[in-house]
Amino acid sequence: MNILQVNSSARTEGSHSTALAARLVERLREARPDARLVVRDLSRRPHPALDEAALQALFTPEDARTPEQARRVAMDDALIEEIQGADVVVLAVPMYNFGVPAALKNWIDAISRARVTFRYTEHGPEGLLTGKKVYVVLTRGGQYRDTPADTQVPYLRMVLAFLGMTDVEFIYAEGLALGAEAEREAIAAARARIDAITEPLAV
Repeated sequence: MNILQVNSSARTEGSHSTALAARLVERLREARPDARLVVRDLSRRPHPALDEAALQALFTPEDARTPEQARRVAMDDALIEEIQGADVVVLAVPMYNFGVPAALKNWIDAISRARVTFRYTEHGPEGLLTGKKVYVVLTRGGQYRDTPADTQVPYLRMVLAFLGMTDVEFIYAEGLALGAEAEREAIAAARARIDAITEPLAV
């Protein structure tokens, strides 16, 4: 089993989303000691945004690209290879201003490539990243689950499904900014949920 962990917090240290995602990966590896892990930490290795230069590089035929364009496309290629090779994907996603971190959006833009990770057919778009289990660890300062303010879950569910990833489990740690006791309870609840999800895998 190949596991891909994607950390999108802006924090290099002390991130709740990263810590909970690492706990989930730890439990998965306890169940499958032979699992191979790749960690893509977007705070330590930020991926560039999709800008005009990147678009020009992507739409230039491979044999006509400049060395700079080839390097830019290769950066996206590396992320695509990671997601293509993963059986399990663990996304660590804090909420920033009611949305996903810009770093995660850059990652999503990089892995979303027509004719590679999705394609258009006469029956509509078809995702090509199929057969993967995705866990999304969500951390929020307030309480947003199942409210109109939660734009993260609908967006992630939609974009992951567009790419072919429909087996998605969301794990919540909410109320982290509502005081020390609320923070402790939220982290404990998320850890308990992680344990409950992963316990059957050890059987």
